[in-house]
Amino acid sequence: MTAVKIIKVLGTSSESWEAAVKEAVKQAAASVDDIHGVEVEDWTADVENGEIVNYKATVEIAFPVHHEM
Repeated sequence: MTAVKIIKVLGTSSESWEAAVKEAVKQAAASVDDIHGVEVEDWTADVENGEIVNYKATVEIAFPVHHEM
């Protein structure tokens, strides 16, 4: 039986929501092994003068729990 852990990460980008998701996964992968999937939970943005200046994606990242023996 496999247990899966899920963490929530906020990615940001000045380019797009897709880039914000990729940044969230990239940053999480620096300290989390074996990421198996992601689910985008929320899309938000910062707006200045009627223009989006920063895209944000809240992402749930799933990875297996490894038991050390």
